[in-house]
Formats: sequence, C-alpha cells, structure tokens
Amino acid sequence: MNNNDLLVKVENLYRYYDNHCAVENLNFELHTGEILGFLGPNGAGKTTTMHMLTGNLAPSAGRILINGVDILDEPKRAKSAIGYLPEQPPLYPDFTVDEYLDYCARLNRVPRAQVPAARASAKERCGLKDMGARLIGNLSKGYRQRVGIAQAIIHAPRVVILDEPTVGLDPIQIREIRALITELGRERGVILSTHILPEVQSVCSRVQIIHQGRLVFNDTLAGLTMRMQATSLRLVCRQTPDVAAIEALPGVMGVEVLDSRQLRIVFQGDTSPAEAVAAEVLRRGWGLLELTPERKSLEQIFVELTAADEDAAATVQEQAA
Repeated sequence: MNNNDLLVKVENLYRYYDNHCAVENLNFELHTGEILGFLGPNGAGKTTTMHMLTGNLAPSAGRILINGVDILDEPKRAKSAIGYLPEQPPLYPDFTVDEYLDYCARLNRVPRAQVPAARASAKERCGLKDMGARLIGNLSKGYRQRVGIAQAIIHAPRVVILDEPTVGLDPIQIREIRALITELGRERGVILSTHILPEVQSVCSRVQIIHQGRLVFNDTLAGLTMRMQATSLRLVCRQTPDVAAIEALPGVMGVEVLDSRQLRIVFQGDTSPAEAVAAEVLRRGWGLLELTPERKSLEQIFVELTAADEDAAATVQEQAA
C-alpha cells in the first residue's frame, strides 16, 4: 500500500477502566479503498476502540493517526477527516431531513456557501433525494439509517466509521445499505462494526476480530477465504468402513467416527485425500454413498478464535493463582 493512501494508523493502543484493560496493545491500519470489518463478541472492546478512534475517549497509552494527524495533538483537524455513525443514530425527530443535514454540515464546519451542495450530494449518495421536506420522526427505520449515514459523510470525510448500520432493518433495506457502504468504500476508508457475519463477507475487503481487548485475527478477505477452505471430508458408506485403513491413507491426519457408517476425515493443507479415500472404499466394497468436503464458516472461525483466546486467558489466570 502507498503511504499516501494511509488513512488510519493505530499504534500500541491501550485503554484502562481502573484496573481493567478494555483494549490491549492494539495495532492496525486502514487505507483508501478498504472496508474493514471489525468483529468481536459483546464486551470485546469494539465500542471502546471506536470511541478512541473518533476522539470521544482518550487512550490510556498509544497513538492514533487520522489522515496523518495525531488525534490527541490536533483533535479538530483529525476529527474533520472522520464521519461517524453510532449504533443509535444521533437524529432529531422534529427536524426535517434538510434542516438536520444543514445543521450537521455547520457542526462539521462546512462553509455556509457550500452547505446546499454538500446536503444535495449526501442526499443523492444515500437515496434521500426526495426526502428533504420529510420529518425525520416520520421516516421508516431504514430511511433514518440513511439519514444517519448522510450526516456522517456530509463533510466529505476520508474515514467513515459505521457501528451496526443494518441492525433492525428488513432484508431489502439491508441490501440497500450494504450497497451504499460498498460505494463509500471505493473512494475512502470505511470501518464497519457488525455482529452480522455474512455482512462482513459481502462488503468487506479486510477482517479483524477483537476479543478481550486484543486483536486475535487480522487478514484480507482473500486470506479469510483461504482459512475457510475445506480441511475435512465427510464419508458415508453402506457398510461400516475400517477406520485404520482410512487412517493409513496418504494425507490423512485423523479420523473421527460419527456413527457406524459415517466418518469425518481430517487432512492438512490444500491436498485433499478424497481421491485416495474413494478408491479405497471402492476397492474394499464398502459402498460409497457420500464423500463431501466440509468447509469452515466465518462463524466457526470466529468461535474458534474467541474460544481459544478465552482458554488461553483462563490458563494464565490459573497459573497466576
């Protein structure tokens, strides 16, 4: 990546609440054109991290650079490059859409003469072109989310941070908001916090998972896809297969007996023993009914990473005790 495209740089970030470390030694970057999926279970430190990124909470240690500007040294300049949609959009129900967006433009120091153009651009981007005179309180949840995103981009920030932007929306609204996020990510950097795992796969170019304040996974979507590749086969036979014979085949790392006629065959790397397994079943006349690659879902990877991290933490606590 070109350093000129570097929008967010987080270095050795910590945040303590009394003796509790909510965020521990966090390091990551965001570049132009990236949509970063920010995942983690409840209490993992996602919201604390986003509050620090947006300047609403000071870190206990570490540094945050927004578009090359230290957010503690020059907060106004750094924040001018950020657009933020919290989980609960900061809307005024008794304002019309136009009144609210004008107000947000002025809050973000858009010059008065440029406010109408900024408002029109944000409405166009967010599908609000004909909604200017409508009261926000009378809009559907989907349109209120659009207004929330419009206020986040009205000052044309280079970094957009979205916290659960599709929660509570119907499938059509979710698809529309995802399309908008994809469009935003083409010309700026987007950080998307969500609990909806398929959403990450559909819109994000990179994924990171935080758990107990620590980063436990950080990779591109291509890297995640590689991790989701099949590492086991499900074998179903008409007769009971010989486990020892399957275990002896090249490439087989282990065999799990599911029932009298079903096995899970574990292998490592990208060399599947499927062909050798099928040949052995046919040679021995066990009656091949099914031989299926089993792929990990993002949900399985998420659970494995967070569960492994919890087990490690529990071990450290037991040793300390």
